[in-house]
Amino acid sequence: MLDTGTTFPNFSLKNQDNRTTTLKDYAGSWLVLYVYPKDDTPGCTIQGKSFTATKEAFDQAGIKVVGLSADDVESHKNFCNKFSFTIDLLADPQAELLTALHVGQSEYKGTKYWDRTTFVVDPNGIIRKIYQNVSPEGHEKVLLSDIEALKK
Repeated sequence: MLDTGTTFPNFSLKNQDNRTTTLKDYAGSWLVLYVYPKDDTPGCTIQGKSFTATKEAFDQAGIKVVGLSADDVESHKNFCNKFSFTIDLLADPQAELLTALHVGQSEYKGTKYWDRTTFVVDPNGIIRKIYQNVSPEGHEKVLLSDIEALKK
């Protein structure tokens, strides 16, 4: 796992709309990048719905929220459409960013999944906080509160 105080790795990944996104797209804003195991699974759906429901609060606080998983663009598009998500989901099917972030993996029923992990990145691209083994319920409220404290 990367440490707080280090620079977030640069990346170039496509979102659910097949638009290429890089770290530079978030320069000057706080960024919450949350890693989740798999599209259209119960916990991941709760998390996506929660971030969508609180998107306005994040926007007002100057915080961008982005999900990341190893699912592909088409899977992300279907997931976003099914639940009307208004946040971006980045596709990392080659696990380039997931590997660069040193996110752990867990096994469930014989399949490995990336661990639910959240990174808070400041406007200069520095990792300010890392949350591991995140519970999908209520995590967005903790992030809003913690980032406001970090801003001071």
